[in-house]
Amino acid sequence: MAALRLQGALRLQKRRWVRVVCVVSLLLLQALQLVHVARATSSSWDEPHHLLDGYTIWKFDDYRLNPEVPPLIKLTAALPLLRMRLTVPPNLGREDPTEAFLDGRVFVFGNGGDRVLFPARMAAMSYALALGLLIYLFAEEMFGFEGGIFALALFVFDPNFLAHGAMVTTDVGAACCFLASVYSFYRYCRRRSLVRLVVAGVALGLALSAKYTGIFLLPILALIVVLEAVLAAVRRPAALQEPGSEAAEKGRAAQGWDVLWRRSEALLAVGLIAWVVVWSFYGFRYRAAPVGKDLNPPLAEYLTQMRDQRDARMLGLLAHYKVLPEGYLWGLENTQQIAYDDTSYFWGKVYPHGNWEYFPVALLIKSTLPFLLLLALTPLAWWGYRRSPTARSGGGGGAKCAAKDLIFLLSPVAVYLAISMSANMDIGIRHMLPVYAFLYVLVGGTATLLRQWDLRWGWLLATLLVWQALTSVQVSPAYMAYGNRAWGGPERVDRYLGDANTDWGQQLKAVKVYLDQRHITDCWFVYFPDGSIDAKDYGIPCRRLPTANLLWWLDVPVQVPPVISGTVLISASDLEGIEFGDGSLNPYGQFWKIKPVAVIQHGVYVYQGTFRIPLAAALAEAQGAEDLIDDGQLAAALTKAEDAARLAPQSGQVEDTLGDVFAAEGQKAAAMAQYQKALQLRESVRPDLQAQDIEQLKMKMARLQSAGSTP
Repeated sequence: MAALRLQGALRLQKRRWVRVVCVVSLLLLQALQLVHVARATSSSWDEPHHLLDGYTIWKFDDYRLNPEVPPLIKLTAALPLLRMRLTVPPNLGREDPTEAFLDGRVFVFGNGGDRVLFPARMAAMSYALALGLLIYLFAEEMFGFEGGIFALALFVFDPNFLAHGAMVTTDVGAACCFLASVYSFYRYCRRRSLVRLVVAGVALGLALSAKYTGIFLLPILALIVVLEAVLAAVRRPAALQEPGSEAAEKGRAAQGWDVLWRRSEALLAVGLIAWVVVWSFYGFRYRAAPVGKDLNPPLAEYLTQMRDQRDARMLGLLAHYKVLPEGYLWGLENTQQIAYDDTSYFWGKVYPHGNWEYFPVALLIKSTLPFLLLLALTPLAWWGYRRSPTARSGGGGGAKCAAKDLIFLLSPVAVYLAISMSANMDIGIRHMLPVYAFLYVLVGGTATLLRQWDLRWGWLLATLLVWQALTSVQVSPAYMAYGNRAWGGPERVDRYLGDANTDWGQQLKAVKVYLDQRHITDCWFVYFPDGSIDAKDYGIPCRRLPTANLLWWLDVPVQVPPVISGTVLISASDLEGIEFGDGSLNPYGQFWKIKPVAVIQHGVYVYQGTFRIPLAAALAEAQGAEDLIDDGQLAAALTKAEDAARLAPQSGQVEDTLGDVFAAEGQKAAAMAQYQKALQLRESVRPDLQAQDIEQLKMKMARLQSAGSTP
């Protein structure tokens, strides 16, 4: 007997080692892919200011630069930099988002570019690896080793996670903490203990400290508690033998209320622990800035600018009682402001706000076909398994989690998707990464149940896994622009979706290789993140063409002739009109009708020839005129504004600027006439995209009228 027990123990230990080797090997494969994409891609739009903020928090205890996202991921990414000798640009007192973007670029590229960015990306990559491990553990606990290892194997080749997994951004880290929070609460609900309760609280706190979407976990966990109580209420207690009796009904109700009460107590404790964790990431200090400094704009002033004043009053109340750190509250307001201001590109058209169907369509386009096929097979898998001899005999692990366990997978997907569909921020599939995390666990279960139903399903599952791997290899390293072949592949994604679905400015290394191989030095570049990232930081010699951010946010002077020749490169996002608007509002819209000579990483279009760009030149001249007005050089401003009007007489923006010059000169009648012309032009072309400009224009006209007219 002792020998048999020893043999059994050895076999068990061997199986454990085999499982460990399989999991570690897959995570190593994921890491190798992420290292490759981290080296092959340039900095994306958001990475430098995230990294600088994390570094200044560590070094100076200063949370001002980038409070638009909580600190966790930024602090992690900045960890490898703490022992380096780095130069930090001085804070020049600009508004915090602008300061963060401009100083972030100086910080990263003034300290060697990849010298600081690559190790930071490797630190951020830890969340992608942790997410893979969590997907395995969650699926293994629900469905067994087969489900866990299949879910992990499929996940490590997902292009969306490979695109974002090694970036100093919050999306993959948030997905990791999101899954960790629900998984840890699941484990507590399956077997209650103080340790598991604390782990669940810490996990929720990490999710809240990674990204503001962590707040979605509060209704998600509450829904899970309610659904568990409902299931307990409808389940027949084992001690009752007459399910239709009055005693049985009372027993069910009592059991449901008992589960609701116990789970609610636990959820309250989890929330309190998470609240403490959030405060810990701000050093248990309310103020975002060190002594003697303040946010710019200050929180109280910023709240007065909030479009939804009901939310502003609620945040003001939280600030008054110091329920949450000042930086956290400032970031919550900033998130809503950005969601309102950002445009959305969908089905080839630019919208001022989000569309409810955006994320469902994005999931269909940006998900791999093997993944979508497995999701489609999920209902069949459960139906087939329940009809199989294994289920009828009570064997296997799938049937045990068919009801209550699936609550922990489907509730997060349903709530997160519902909230996202009702929001206005439609700028990329990256916001859906937490949904993918739960669905990967689910398809691990689908694979297990199909195999338990009929072993012949194994051939299809193996085929889907190989297909997933080949998909990843084929698109590497341009994972950002991935789209499945049912929609035309990566080459066609920008016909449906834009922004971080295709182009986050990460193609500069590939652009440099393209130009060097063809010995091109005479070129022009419309670069989406220009200003926060400079193409010259990667040795690209092209002259810049204006973007909306350069002109109207960062206020970078750009000199542009109305006719340009040579090689012209245009970021997909600018070609789509995400910044200026589509149609006649977009100074580069004409290029949609021209076949490019090349497309670099599906995100930068290359054209050669001679091109007229009068609107781009006019907008640059108009912005130069506005700067001269601010400097009091009205004669020079008038010359520039009139030049702009001659170049683009149908531009409301240009005519608006000419009115500003007349108003500054005191020519009120001329200014009013010009403003009326500008208003007519703005209201005749996509007024929905120019609503804020129209509102500001009407305010200027009202001020002129109240001041009286000049004969």
